[in-house]
Formats: sequence, C-alpha cells, structure tokens
Amino acid sequence: MNFEKYLSGLPQADSSSPLPRLRAISRRLFDRAGALLFPEVFSDGTPIYTLCSDFFRDLECGVTLAAEVSGRHISAEKICESALSELGGIREMLILDARATLRGDPAAVSVEEIMLCYPGFFAILIHRVANMLLRLGLPMLPRLLGELAHGATGIDIHPGATIGSSFCIDHGTGVVIGETARIGDRVKLYQGVTLGARSFDTDSEGELVRGKKRHPDIGNDVVIYAGATILGADTVVGERSVIGGNVWLTSSVPPDTVLIYCGAQRSR
Repeated sequence: MNFEKYLSGLPQADSSSPLPRLRAISRRLFDRAGALLFPEVFSDGTPIYTLCSDFFRDLECGVTLAAEVSGRHISAEKICESALSELGGIREMLILDARATLRGDPAAVSVEEIMLCYPGFFAILIHRVANMLLRLGLPMLPRLLGELAHGATGIDIHPGATIGSSFCIDHGTGVVIGETARIGDRVKLYQGVTLGARSFDTDSEGELVRGKKRHPDIGNDVVIYAGATILGADTVVGERSVIGGNVWLTSSVPPDTVLIYCGAQRSR
C-alpha cells in the first residue's frame, strides 16, 4: 500500500528530537528504581554497584535531555550526585510505608509481599523518587516517572505532592493526589480518593495562574475511605480525623473529626 497520501499532514520523524529519548530514559529509570532501592526484592542478581552505575548513567542522560527540552541550564553531575546521596533516606521511608501497610491490612502476610504485590507501595516508591528529582530542580522527567506509575498502578500522584512517613494506599485504583497537596505522617487512603483543586485562578487575560497552592492539607494519622473527594487549597483535615467513603469535602475540619456520608434521603 502507498501511504504517501495519508502522511501528507504528518511531520517526518526527527532522530535528533530529545523527547522520544527522554521518554525511553524515563522508562529505564522506572524499571530500575525498585531494583536499586530494594535489590533483595526486585533485583535479578545484578551487583548493586552495577545497578547504581546504570541508574547514574541513565539519570545523567535524562537530566541532559530534560535540560534540552526545557531550555534551562542544569548541572547533570550535581543533580545525579545529590540524587544518589538521597537514595538511602528514600529506602528508609519506603520501609516505613511498607510496614504501615502491613499493620493496616490483615490480608498482608509480609513486608516482602507488599513490596512485590501491592500497587499502592509501588506508586509510593516511584513518587518518592520523582519528588526527590523535582526538589532537585529537574523538569519533565519527574512527571514522566509519575505518569508511568499512574499507568502501571491506576494511582495518580503528582511528583510535587508532599507526603509524610508511614504512608499507606490500600487497594489504590483511582487515587488522585494533586501537585500542592500536603499529607502528614501515618495517613491511610483507600481506593478512589481524590485530593484535588476546587477551582483555578485566572489572570486578567483569562490565563490560568500557575504556581499557587490548589490542593488540601491532610494532618497526621488521618484515614480517608474509598471514594472520598477533598478539594481546595484552604481545606485542612485535622489530625486523627476519619473521612468516610464518598464524602465530598470543601471546607476544613478540626482534629478528631469523623465525617460519614449517609446517602440521600427520599420519601415514598
């Protein structure tokens, strides 16, 4: 078949474009992150030095490509060295996350099972790596890692979200956590929870105002059940509160609050 007539409106492939290469690099980092952080669980037997070397090489290439795409001057060596220095702390945080899941799920048998089988844990693993790269000033690549995790787990966490220790996502499908959300320690979310924006500010020309806080804050020791939606930059869920399933919340609640949605009442 002659495809020429169908391709007239499409651009030719450009082997020099950094975007396809950046996407490929993000996939390799995504695939290697687990093995580097938990070789005893995810590695195929590759020595840890080799895992670290491969990760560093891919990250250095990713930083260079991200800098090219964004038009910014970024020191690849500095970011890579800083990233490697933080991996030990990320591993410790992730162990706390896995233990929190084990404590809260009677179906879980071991920390190793959680790491291998639970999409919530893997989404958190990638988020903690992506968030670290974003804090180091790296554009584009953290979002790519977050979207790869989203596709693999059904859990959508923006790399800008701040998440405390011992975080647990149970089941997880459909969870959405926005860019400026702040989550405290020992928080547990169930499937379908949204921590989102209530509205978007615009400037005098109708363009969206970026860089402002848009998402809620969740205090320590909060539990949010399936299908709950919590919206707004000024919405704060106080410590030790419980937000029931399908609750729609757009205003703050004090500590030790229990909110339950009882459904619509209809007379016959």
